[in-house]
Amino acid sequence: MAIRGRAHKVGDHIDTDLIIAGRYLVTTDPVKLGEHLFEDLDPELRQRIRPGDVLVAGENFGQGSSREHAPLALVGAGVAAVVAASYARIFYRNAFNNGLLLLECPEASRAVQDGDELEIEPQTGEIRNLTRGEAYRAKPIPPFMQELTQLGGIIPYVRRKLGLEAS
Repeated sequence: MAIRGRAHKVGDHIDTDLIIAGRYLVTTDPVKLGEHLFEDLDPELRQRIRPGDVLVAGENFGQGSSREHAPLALVGAGVAAVVAASYARIFYRNAFNNGLLLLECPEASRAVQDGDELEIEPQTGEIRNLTRGEAYRAKPIPPFMQELTQLGGIIPYVRRKLGLEAS
């Protein structure tokens, strides 16, 4: 199923503390974390994000600590996907484990502008910039990782595999 939303751009080397400040790590509730998303980077950014929107970042997005709160905050704020030039590896895996779709596409990271309307096909990695009439191709996502995002993360995935949830 395609994702369609507005792009919100952030820069290079955005660390997990800029995604969600350490003072909010007293909860793992995605909605509560999402209320404080990017508070120390741009206090108004969270107010502009609508459910289904796409975050577009530069190099090494999610660097820093291995806290799972960062992808949880993005999910809780309604971010449907992140497109970046590259990711910190631990953030990359934490995001998929929490059901957040990440696409690695340096070309889209450079070309997309704040506010552009994007349409993403997760299965193919195609990113269409409807505002600019351009298309970009992200690196392929392994089928297992696609399944994690479709099911909402590793916990729903394991529950399904154990027969604790309907298929």
